[in-house]
Amino acid sequence: MLKHVHLSPYRSSMMGHHGGVGGGGSGGGRSDTLSLNSTMSCSSLSNQDPLSSRSSSYTSLNESSHHLPQHPPSPMTTVKIYCRCLRPDIEYKTLVINYQTSCKELIMMLLNKAKMKHRDPKLFYLTMEVGVRKSGAPVRTLLVLDDDACPAELQACYPRGGSRFSIQMRRGGLVRVHDSVLMPNSQYKSLLISERTTIDDLIELLLRCHNNNERIERFSIYEVCNIPGYEHERKLHPDDLPLNIQTAWKTRFDCGNSANSSTGTTAAPNANMATSPQSYFSFVLKRNPDNSAQMARRRLPWSKSLDISTSESSSSASSTSDGSETAHIPRSSSYHDYENYFYI
Repeated sequence: MLKHVHLSPYRSSMMGHHGGVGGGGSGGGRSDTLSLNSTMSCSSLSNQDPLSSRSSSYTSLNESSHHLPQHPPSPMTTVKIYCRCLRPDIEYKTLVINYQTSCKELIMMLLNKAKMKHRDPKLFYLTMEVGVRKSGAPVRTLLVLDDDACPAELQACYPRGGSRFSIQMRRGGLVRVHDSVLMPNSQYKSLLISERTTIDDLIELLLRCHNNNERIERFSIYEVCNIPGYEHERKLHPDDLPLNIQTAWKTRFDCGNSANSSTGTTAAPNANMATSPQSYFSFVLKRNPDNSAQMARRRLPWSKSLDISTSESSSSASSTSDGSETAHIPRSSSYHDYENYFYI
C-alpha cells in the first residue's frame, strides 16, 4: 500500500542540515539526496506558483480599481420656487439642486437666473408652506427657513406636492456709496440692502455689480463727514452695519447744527442746499494700500534697551567730565503716527 508524503521546505532543509553534519556513510548520502531533491522541488514551487498568483491578484485589483468610480455623484432633484417678489412677470422657477444645497446658495442661483446681480442676497429669505392634517381638515403651515437649511432634504420629508417654497423680502433701506475707485466714470451707486448686511457684504455687492473679481480684503468703506468745523473721515469695520450707521447720521447732524447755531455759524453754505444728513455724510469706497509697501514702511530698526541705557549713561558721563552744559536733544519716536485721526 503506497502513501503520499509531502515534505515542507523547512523540515527538509532541517533534515538535510542534520544529515550532512551528524550522518555518515550511506545514511548520510540518502539524507543529502532527499534534502536536495525536496529543496529543488520546493524552490520550483515557491518561484512559480506564488509569484504568478500574486501578479494575477495584483492585476485583478488594478482592473477593479479602474472600474470603481472615485467620487460617486450626489443625487439631484428639482425644486420649484415661487418668486413673484423678484419680478412680477416671473411666477416660479424650477431649479435642479442636490440635497446639500442651502437656502443661501439657492437664493444666489435665483438672482443669477433672474439677472439681478445688483440685489442684496441678504434681502431675501425662503419660506416653506406645508399641509398638516388637524382634526380631519388640512391646515397649511408657513415655515421660515434659515440660511443653512437644505430645501431638498425638507422636500423629501413630505409627499410630492405637499410642500411649496416661496422667496420673500426682508425690510431694508437705500445706501449711496461713492465707487469711483472701481470705475472712474461712476460717481456713486444706490443699493437696496437689508438691515443685517455688513460692510464686507456691501463691498462684495459692489464688486459683483462691476464684474470685478478682486478680493474684498483689498477695499474698505470710509464714512466721510463734511459738516463745517467737524470734517473727518473714518474707516468702517468689516462687521459694521451700514443702515445702522446711516440712521445715526440724523442724530449727529442735529448735534452739529445745534453746535454751529450756538457759535453763530451755519451748517449749510447757502439757503438752496438741502439740510439733510445725506448732504454732509457719505460712504466712500477706497482701495487699501499695498501690504508689502505698508510692511516696508513700518519696518524700523529696533535697538535693545540695554544699548540705549548704556549710551545714555556714557553720554551723561562724558558731559559731566567735560563740565559743559548738556543740551536737550529730543528723540524721535520709534512708532509712526496713526494714519487715521478721529475728531470728537
